[in-house]
Amino acid sequence: MADNKLFSDFAPQSTQEWVDRIAKDLKGADFDRKLVWRTNEGFNVQPFYRLENMDDKAFMNTYPGDFPYVRGNKKDNNDWLVRQDIIVEDVKAANEQALDILNKGVDSIGFVLNWKDLSKDELATLLNGIFLDCVEINFEKSHGTVELIKNLQAIATEKSIALDKLNGGVSIDLLSGFSTVGNFCQSEESSFNYLKEAIEASKALPNFKVIAVGGSLFNNSGSSIVEELGFSLASGAEYLGKMVAAGLSVDEVAPKIRFNFATSSKYFMEIAKLRAGRMLWANIVKAFGASNDEVCKMFVHGETSEWNKTVYDPYVNMLRSQTETMSAVLGGLDSFTVKPFDSAFAETSVFSDRIARNQQLLLKEESHFGKIADPAAGSYYIESLTESIADEAWKLFLTVEDKGGYLAAFKAGFVQSTITATAQKRDFQIATRKENFLGTNQYPNFGEVLETLPEAVLVPTDKTAADAVCETLKPYRGAQAFEALRNKTDIYSKTNARPKVMMFPIGNLNMRKARAQFACNFFACAGFDVEDHNGFTSVEEGAKFVTEKNAKIVVICSSDDEYVTIAPELLKALKGKATLVVAGAPACTDELKAKGVENFINVKSNVLETLKAYQAELGI
Repeated sequence: MADNKLFSDFAPQSTQEWVDRIAKDLKGADFDRKLVWRTNEGFNVQPFYRLENMDDKAFMNTYPGDFPYVRGNKKDNNDWLVRQDIIVEDVKAANEQALDILNKGVDSIGFVLNWKDLSKDELATLLNGIFLDCVEINFEKSHGTVELIKNLQAIATEKSIALDKLNGGVSIDLLSGFSTVGNFCQSEESSFNYLKEAIEASKALPNFKVIAVGGSLFNNSGSSIVEELGFSLASGAEYLGKMVAAGLSVDEVAPKIRFNFATSSKYFMEIAKLRAGRMLWANIVKAFGASNDEVCKMFVHGETSEWNKTVYDPYVNMLRSQTETMSAVLGGLDSFTVKPFDSAFAETSVFSDRIARNQQLLLKEESHFGKIADPAAGSYYIESLTESIADEAWKLFLTVEDKGGYLAAFKAGFVQSTITATAQKRDFQIATRKENFLGTNQYPNFGEVLETLPEAVLVPTDKTAADAVCETLKPYRGAQAFEALRNKTDIYSKTNARPKVMMFPIGNLNMRKARAQFACNFFACAGFDVEDHNGFTSVEEGAKFVTEKNAKIVVICSSDDEYVTIAPELLKALKGKATLVVAGAPACTDELKAKGVENFINVKSNVLETLKAYQAELGI
């Protein structure tokens, strides 16, 4: 037995034999239309991949830790830092919070300063008791960045900490600021001069990042993965070009750049995104004249996406962020932040912070995701996705470069129009439920009521300045339109009876059950009071029941054949006391319309617009 090879009794099958077998199972249906997935990223995904698909991929012959780093920056592990952010309102309180979470598994802190100026003494208080050579320290939204870097260096020196042991960074992201505000705080020239000054101030801190490339902005504005990566690479190249033109070498600038990506729920694509990003960035830096391969490494901080988080049924956000964390970690990065499940609509709590922190610790300490270098290597699917994403992102990068670089392309409106087109496409997919938000546009929690929601939670974030020189990016959440729809009903129901939608199952048992379940789910997305029924034996019985229940909308659920006679009868029996809706798209639709039945819902309906219309009809 020991000498027998596994599956030696089975003859190998060619790709064509697989295709022929699939074609037989499809019974004449078109292979491409049924099984090939056309992505928002601009390429097709096949239903299966084989070893032969790997033959033309040169990056397959590299090892972890080797140029172009597609397989990761590290040779023998996949470790990353668990980061948690702290909003600094009082330096002493923020310090106490930092010390607390450092004892609970965190090894990277992000202090969000909200543009406060910190004196050296305040910075010392903020960092009191933190071992700066053991913990990564980061500063977000810092106003006096150069002074902050100098004070940090002075504090480390006073504590006899070797400066090369100081890890972390500040986040100067001029391009993201320009992209959301529409202008620079000062002039463009003085802004980049300040960036150069910050890089020079950090020369003694070799592992301290200064430049942030905000890929998360594109992600949270509704971009595709290819657009997030392509525009991020263009932003990084813009920073490199500006700083080299200002007199710094690529060897001085590239190690000071950190890419900040957001991770969406597209599990395998997000793994491939990071692998493709490292490969492309390594080649870009090399083209700038890097003296060695080490300089070409891409440093990445990741965070869970805000775009796909929801206000209704918020605990689902934990499931979303867990898969996002998994894909980001498997793709390989330096640090990661899980945003608490309630961060989209409330100040985070001790509970939500703890859950967010432990989501990473579970993967690191219990699942050992940090132990194996490039754990995704060798997967035919992921390797193919890596190549496809790299190809499309590179095309986009070259298009931006042809337009003069990121800043010129943004001023010309190319970046915004590209992302807006994708976002509008995704919005339509959400409205028609081709892209699902569990608990929001699909399978909502029927009994959930949110009477008070700040308006800012339900609209895009617009930071456009009065003196903006161009259109800006406005981050938003994909679920906002459905949330606004449902919240409108919640607010209306504070002073009015919540509109009741009654199912009217009758006839064929299987069809009525399936269509009643579909219709309940459909109308509950608007926050209506949805009520199902086991089934009526006659139109008269059912009409009397739903009328006594004061139903505003009655949804008839039956088979297509039975609709021909039952639907017109029910319309007449209701006597205009409720709106009749037919669940499905029966062949007799035109005949029913001729008899006065006007409302239909089915899987091809634009759920959002349909529900808005019913709200308007009900006076909401």
